[in-house]
Amino acid sequence: MRIPLIAGNWKMNNNIHESISLVNNLIQLSNDFNNNVEVLVCVPFTALYSIRKLLNSSNIKLGAQNMHYDEKGAYTGEISPLMLKEIGVEYVIVGHSERRQYFNETDESVNKKLKSSINFAIKPILCIGETLEQRERKIEKITVENQIINAFKDIKAEDAVKVVIAYEPIWAIGTGKTATSEEANEMSSFIRNVFKELYNEELAKQVIVLYGGSVKGENASELMNQTDIDGALVGGASLSAEEFIRIINFNQQYEKVNKEIL
Repeated sequence: MRIPLIAGNWKMNNNIHESISLVNNLIQLSNDFNNNVEVLVCVPFTALYSIRKLLNSSNIKLGAQNMHYDEKGAYTGEISPLMLKEIGVEYVIVGHSERRQYFNETDESVNKKLKSSINFAIKPILCIGETLEQRERKIEKITVENQIINAFKDIKAEDAVKVVIAYEPIWAIGTGKTATSEEANEMSSFIRNVFKELYNEELAKQVIVLYGGSVKGENASELMNQTDIDGALVGGASLSAEEFIRIINFNQQYEKVNKEIL
């Protein structure tokens, strides 16, 4: 059974004081969380240690937004998986479009990071998705398929199943635009078919597929209740405890809408 995952990606926001305040608010409101959903916050490197101590007494998971693939070395300014593991980081985002666009990350480096995170037992969230130009040229599925094939090069099935996939159409990240629930689900279903071809049908059924791209409390229910979407990678909306909880509790909204229809 696939357990839904709601992950907040804070990006380059919140100093340590602001991070602590936001997480304390989440913890205080955590009794209202949907118990059938796993909750994750991916905070800036500077706040990881402080937030880890706060989360020790909660069910909220801790994630990093990036990492280097080597354990140590002469890589000024980089953070290794060993450093993240020592803090108690459980998840790490790999290959976000902003990393690819602004910091020249390649399919090759993403592949190395996936292997490294698996090796250190840190669960990777692999980001994939197409640009608006690629969608308009109708090559969005070819683009996503190639990203998956390249990312999972030389990764065995027993390790591949540990990777969470985040489908983020680049044109919808931080723009206020959102893929329709049908578009998002169609791509999520396609992603499972790619895994079926790469590995096997059982693995394709098990892999967790998130949707990311201007997810908010108002559209979370419709997105998350699609057949092949298992959660969300949330950007700006995760910076508000109240809005993030609205997304976490997407099933409550779904039930409310159904009751109103009936």
